[in-house]
Amino acid sequence: MKIDSAQFRTVMGHYPTGVSVVTSTTAEGEPIGMTVGTFTSVSLDPPLIGFFPDKRSTSWPKIAATGRFCVNILAQDQELICRKFSGGDRDRFSDVVHRLTANGMPILDGAVAWIDCDLYSVQEAGDHFFVLGEVRAITAERAESPLIFLRGKFGRVIDIEAISA
Repeated sequence: MKIDSAQFRTVMGHYPTGVSVVTSTTAEGEPIGMTVGTFTSVSLDPPLIGFFPDKRSTSWPKIAATGRFCVNILAQDQELICRKFSGGDRDRFSDVVHRLTANGMPILDGAVAWIDCDLYSVQEAGDHFFVLGEVRAITAERAESPLIFLRGKFGRVIDIEAISA
């Protein structure tokens, strides 16, 4: 049975995804980045994370070539950053405040957390790649709700503890 791609997207859209920006720095020192909505923790030992860049991405090959990257988990107030790094803007870092990890990867100002990684493996997965990164450094920066994507719209996580207090 063939699954209709529009129906697949609609049904899967009922499950929220966190929004992150994966960044790196080229050998020439140029910061590069791309938005991903498919980021997850994978393993504690060794510490691994994963995400799924589209095979059509023009940013992913540049990031892959560096062999390292930083995942920036966006906060609920960073929708504009998400859009900037997912669009065709060639200079995605213009007007984006950032600093570098000890490994030289860009950390976006205002991110909820960042995870500095070495590229561990890449596998083909349909029209995407499945990328594993081995965590080298990890920090939570803000006690803020992450930016999520659900049913075609951006949103935020509701703090259940705050509601029940």
